[in-house]
Amino acid sequence: MTKQRLVISAVLSGISQSEAARRYGVSQSWVSKLVARYRLEGESAFQPHSRRPVTSPNATSPAVVEIVIGIRRRLVRAGLDAGAETIGWHLAHTHRITLSRATINRILTRAGLITPEPGKRPKSSYVRFQADQPNETWQSDFTHVRLSEGTDVEVIAWLDDHSRFLLHLSVHPRITAQIVAASFHAAAADNGYPASTLTDNGMVYTVRLASAKNTGGRTILEHDLHRLGITQKNGKPNHPTTQGKIERLWQTLKKWLAAQPDQPATIPQLQTLLDAFTLEYNTRRPHRSLPRQATPATIYSTGIKTSPANARTDSHDRVRDDRIDKSGTVTLRVAGRLRHIGIGRTHAGTHVKLLIHNLDVIVINATTGELLRELTINLERDYQPRTKQ
Repeated sequence: MTKQRLVISAVLSGISQSEAARRYGVSQSWVSKLVARYRLEGESAFQPHSRRPVTSPNATSPAVVEIVIGIRRRLVRAGLDAGAETIGWHLAHTHRITLSRATINRILTRAGLITPEPGKRPKSSYVRFQADQPNETWQSDFTHVRLSEGTDVEVIAWLDDHSRFLLHLSVHPRITAQIVAASFHAAAADNGYPASTLTDNGMVYTVRLASAKNTGGRTILEHDLHRLGITQKNGKPNHPTTQGKIERLWQTLKKWLAAQPDQPATIPQLQTLLDAFTLEYNTRRPHRSLPRQATPATIYSTGIKTSPANARTDSHDRVRDDRIDKSGTVTLRVAGRLRHIGIGRTHAGTHVKLLIHNLDVIVINATTGELLRELTINLERDYQPRTKQ
């Protein structure tokens, strides 16, 4: 017999509630509640009751739940990433709504839109590599795509390692060493040459592992990189994670292509889709691996680009992330002293990026890339006002 039944039996036999509480080692208030429940519910009073509160004032409203589900379905239809972090970015930037990742996941789970998975390996256990500046390292790779009429073609990409900015994306019947070199120079014509490249050991990129008789030989790309003073890096064989950023790009691209209503039947049609994807990927799609999920175009365009010519320089160039304080200023140490740079109270709380070249400073919105201020530090004063000095 459970303690609840013993207590009720004792009370019904005529002893007082206080005596029953002492006899069975429970509080008198607990006995009172149990007796009241028994008189109201009868035998069902002995069944376990839910502890869920009657009301949940902090629960997510049905309207917000509908918005979350709508964003999820729209992103899935478009073939874009539709995880909780991306949905949270769209909520904050489009609807001015802030929800935690866990809350969004619960909403999606209850709606049957995702299936909970076992805990994954923590991100902190991975060793991540990322270039410090735009154009410090470009990654390249190519992949196979099948046209709707059944022909297999190949797509090559060049990706900036620091910003994930997609520098070049083109389709060809087959990737050759000549096409690799041509695509590299095409990307450089628009964005300048990088300080280094990172690729796998495919024969179109390098012949260093081809055979003993090719010792000292070079592909067209290797020859051009050597001529331009660009460092060539190749991943270790059977270690595709070294080029993990561009491998992840292929997953995103193929998922997006599969979601398009009109599947390409020819190379020109596929190239049109690739151009549309490049615009979406670079300028519209929030990137989870970038600070505050900024777009690759924002990170790439607001950074100090390196190159073979200026990879080593005597000038003092820095990139600094900060946040505008409630007084509307950011601080920067120059010549051994903190300088307070006035931006404006209307921008308080905004995450910014400071691009510093000697005494010249550019302050930009780290999320949107908007130019907030451009100035030359006056070493004679600590506060740098917005008005002319």
